[in-house]
Amino acid sequence: MTTQPRARRAFWGDVRFLIGIALVILSIVGVWLIVSSARQTTPILQANRTITQGEALVSDDFRVVEVSLGSVEGGYLSPQELTGGLIAARTLSDGELLPAAAAAEAKSGRTTNIVIESSVGLPEAVGPGTAVELWYSPLIVDGDEFDAPRILSADVVVASIPEGGGMLTQRSAAVELVINRADVADVLAAITGGAALSVVPVGSGS
Repeated sequence: MTTQPRARRAFWGDVRFLIGIALVILSIVGVWLIVSSARQTTPILQANRTITQGEALVSDDFRVVEVSLGSVEGGYLSPQELTGGLIAARTLSDGELLPAAAAAEAKSGRTTNIVIESSVGLPEAVGPGTAVELWYSPLIVDGDEFDAPRILSADVVVASIPEGGGMLTQRSAAVELVINRADVADVLAAITGGAALSVVPVGSGS
């Protein structure tokens, strides 16, 4: 009786099997890394109120939240990075995470705050952090009338409104504004010159 020799398994078949096993392992490792990365969180500062441009950034105005930021982690400030001498480079909304780009050294600030009386009152929609335009109507010399209104400062943010000052129906209303330092002289000149000032939300007409 003749015994038939058993056929040897081709070498390329073994290689393909090993490659398949390697791919399965790599797939499992990849999924594990993705899940592990998603679970990693970083403590980040979140504003607990609206912070207007130019305000000092202090810890009392923020809460610490754990957030998964991934590759953009370096773009936000952590609690230990909130050092003294920092101000808001732009207005931060209530609940917004604090981006590193929204913080600046106080000495580099180009804005200041000034209180004006809006001669036509304030729309109810205007509040701290609202972007507005400051318009004025110069008082005509030797007269009791005002010239046509025009923009006095276009890049303005409302810092605060005294209690009871946010009604459109009031004859006048005080409002604290954040304005560019370059516009301070013109604003003060308009005030001392008796001009009628008005605050207009950005996108609205005069």
